[in-house]
Amino acid sequence: MTVRTSPSPISHQWQLMRRPVGVPVAEDFRYVSVELSPLADGEVRVTNEFISVDPYMRGRMNDVKSYTPPYVLGETMVGGAIGRVTESRSDALAVGDLVQHFQGWRDVAQGAAAQFRKTNEIAGVASSVFLGALGMTSLTAWVGLFVIADMQPGDTVFVSGAAGAVGSAVGQIARSRGAGRVIGSAGSDEKVAHLIDRYGFDAAFNYKMGDVAGQLATAAPDGIDVYFDNVGGDHLEAAISSFNDGGRAALCGAISSYNSSEPPVGPRNMSMLTTKGLMLKGFTIGNYLEYSPQFAAEVGPLVASGKIVYDETVVDGIDNALEAFGALMRGENLGKMVVRIGG
Repeated sequence: MTVRTSPSPISHQWQLMRRPVGVPVAEDFRYVSVELSPLADGEVRVTNEFISVDPYMRGRMNDVKSYTPPYVLGETMVGGAIGRVTESRSDALAVGDLVQHFQGWRDVAQGAAAQFRKTNEIAGVASSVFLGALGMTSLTAWVGLFVIADMQPGDTVFVSGAAGAVGSAVGQIARSRGAGRVIGSAGSDEKVAHLIDRYGFDAAFNYKMGDVAGQLATAAPDGIDVYFDNVGGDHLEAAISSFNDGGRAALCGAISSYNSSEPPVGPRNMSMLTTKGLMLKGFTIGNYLEYSPQFAAEVGPLVASGKIVYDETVVDGIDNALEAFGALMRGENLGKMVVRIGG
């Protein structure tokens, strides 16, 4: 057991104070300083190095039944994070250990050692990679492609929101497994170029510059076989129209409607599910964690060798976490959005 006294048991944290209506505003949140209690036996204190902000967090701000409980008003929000043990009263973790956990939205976390998972560091690689390219982000891409959509070599794959953390991983992992053609959508010409030049997509289009269905039909004149959906709405409708018979969709997110105060309009061409024999299946990664070893064995070497590349949008300071989340929801990130603590 390693014991070291933390110089200041204060944790700066973000709390949800009211349910956002539409786009979240600063008044929906509160930034607080919390004095942490002394560690009990079996507990550790961790100084976070990076925290993750993700689109699904917007859904947790609503008081609706979902796959994960909503954030509690007046309490600190949670999310993925990685940090280093600075004080320990546990035999399981020592001071200096790098750990992953779910106490994001704060700079210092503490609790039972079982809440924190020791992570083996990679020389020359920032710890943030375990929140993205070697973490839940890429695992989500892998599961969606192969477990949900059963992607096969030669398939034409379409990815919406392709310049984001999950989308960019989807395209590259699909290519590594022999996809015949990989197509992505993004929200700017710069991101479209990035998809092709850096991530190796065969084609991409700016969904803000015209009809999504028309642009997809041009990019995939022979149709698509797999659709990985991060956006929903008009993208899902376009994919249904472009599907070849037997097409499969992995429904991961619907960011186009997350800030909407009105019920979203569903795809108008659902009858094609019957006539084309399509499969649309939604999933949340928490139900598929048993695939983590297979994912790591396949994707880990690809990331380490540089065959799969990744980008991060890094915002410095826990006090700027809310700004980072807002930028994410506006689509201003390239790759994974993370907040660097103490930057």
